[in-house]
Amino acid sequence: MTSKLQIPDPLSIELIEGKGNKSGHNFYWHIYANTVVAGKVYIDFIEDEILNRHASIHIFLNKKSQGKGIGRVAYAQACLKSGLNEIYAHMRKSNMASKKAAQAAGFVEVKDPRLSQLLLVWKKPAV
Repeated sequence: MTSKLQIPDPLSIELIEGKGNKSGHNFYWHIYANTVVAGKVYIDFIEDEILNRHASIHIFLNKKSQGKGIGRVAYAQACLKSGLNEIYAHMRKSNMASKKAAQAAGFVEVKDPRLSQLLLVWKKPAV
C-alpha cells in the first residue's frame, strides 16, 4: 500500500515576519502550521561566480514538520511575500525532499555543468 502525501491547506500555513535586519537576513519569516511553529524561511542576496548577485531562499523545518508538505506552501508564500521577481534555491543534489517541495512551489531546475550543487529558480508569475 502506498501513501500519498497530504498537502496541507495553504490557509493553515502562515508566515510571520521575523526581525530580518536584526537576524542578518533580508527577508525572514517564522513558519506556522495550524498555529504551531514549524520552522523558518529566509531570503538573502548572495554573490557567486556563476549567478553574480542574486536572491537565495532557504527553508528549515523542525523535524516533526518535515514530510508533511509544509515546505511546498512555505516556498511559494515566501517567494510571493518577498515581492522579488526571481529567487534561487541552492541545495545538495541528494536533497530530493527539498527539490520536490521547491518544484511544487514553481521552482525549475537550472542545468549548468559548472554547478556543484542543485540549483532551482522561481520567477514571479506574470499578472
